[in-house]
Parts: sequence; C-alpha cells; structure tokens
Amino acid sequence: MQSYLPSSTPGASHHYKDYGIILFSLIFITVVVNYDGTNGILADQKILALMTWAALILMLWGESKAVRMQVILTLVFATMAELFASSYMECYLYRFNNLPAYVPPGHGVVYLAIVALARSGFFQHYARKIANFAVITGGTWALWGAVFASREDVTGAILFCIFLIYLIKGRAPMIYLGAFFISTWLEIVGTFSGTWAWAEIDPIFGFTQANPPSGVAACYCFVDYLSIITTQFALKSGSSLVKSFSFKRGSS
Repeated sequence: MQSYLPSSTPGASHHYKDYGIILFSLIFITVVVNYDGTNGILADQKILALMTWAALILMLWGESKAVRMQVILTLVFATMAELFASSYMECYLYRFNNLPAYVPPGHGVVYLAIVALARSGFFQHYARKIANFAVITGGTWALWGAVFASREDVTGAILFCIFLIYLIKGRAPMIYLGAFFISTWLEIVGTFSGTWAWAEIDPIFGFTQANPPSGVAACYCFVDYLSIITTQFALKSGSSLVKSFSFKRGSS
C-alpha cells in the first residue's frame, strides 16, 4: 500500500548543532513556563522575556537567512494568533489574564526547535516510523478525548484531523511532524504548571475541548505554514528588488 506520510532518508547527516538547539529549547521552555506557572509573579515575566529574547538571538547565530526570516514571521503571526485566540476570544487564558512578555520570543524559540528537529539526522532517518508513531499516538489521544474522557474533547479530535491534512498534504511535512512533538510538549508543560488553561467550551465554534486539546499541534502547523509561504514570497521579492536596483545603477 502506498503511504502518504513523509519518507525516510537513510544515511542522513547528523549535526550536533541541531541536537543542541533541540535540547536547549526543551529545557529552556520547560524552565521558563514552569517557573511562571508555579512561582512567578507578574513582574517576573519581564525578566523571563529578556532571557527569552537573549536565548533566541544566540540560537539564531549561524542560521540561514531563510530560517531567520521564518522565525521572525512565526513570532509575528503567533503573537497575532495569541492576541485573537487568548486575549480576545478567550479560547485559553494565561494565569494573569494577559499575554506574557516572554511569549512572542518564546514562539521563535519553539519554531527554531521545530526546524532543528525536522532537519536532524535522526528525524530524517526515521521519518516514516516517527510519522507512524505520531499518527497512532495522536489518533489514540484524539479518540480517547472525544469518546471516553471525562472532559470531552471534540475540538482536539477536529484539530487532529486538520494536523493529518498538514502532515499528508502540506508542503513541509517534516516541519509539521516536528511541530507535533514540540508543541505537544509545550502544551502539556504549560497546562500542567497552570501557566495557561483552555476553556471547557471553545468560544468560537462551541465545541468541547480538553486542557489542552489533543490535536493542538494543528494550530502551530497553521502558523508555521504562514511563515514558510510568506518567507518564500519575502525572499523572492527582496531578491527581485536587489536585482532591479542593481540594474538601474548599472544603466545610469
């Protein structure tokens, strides 16, 4: 049977920088989010924001122009999504009912971790098996949440179906696969520590949802998709402008 999941790349090269970014990001995210949820006061969020900006800038050192552009755009799009979904619609709320100052740069850290995971030799080599694992575990979680859980999670099941579309039909399946693992970890840490909590009823469509919804990775995939296609447009437009400017100078 033909599989539409990402294909493996046997013999993919391992780069220690990728594994360093992944490990540092997971530890950093866990520490910052857990501290804010369990011990932090409102004023601490500014300090956490400075730490997160510094970490992101250092992590971007040596990255390509395309990756840096994607990180910046992800930061912008994710912040806009946070303001709409949390601050305006209240699909989920942070413990101080605000948008913590560390969240925008935090999305940059998360996306860079996703990129590093997606391009890592391990992920490339075992892509098909990892994708199968994500589909099975994510599908089981979504089914359990929608049918058997005490707190029904219809939103999670719908989001998981959307995630499958991204994974199977999307232009960057490895990015979306990486988003499944990184974003799921982030959501579990954030909700478990009480940094944010999802409403029991989605205020947009009225569906029940868990804390967090099982297929929440689809939300991150959407932001990643916007960043990727916008980066391609921005880089192409920028290159055209440079060529046009150079031509005009040469003709003058």
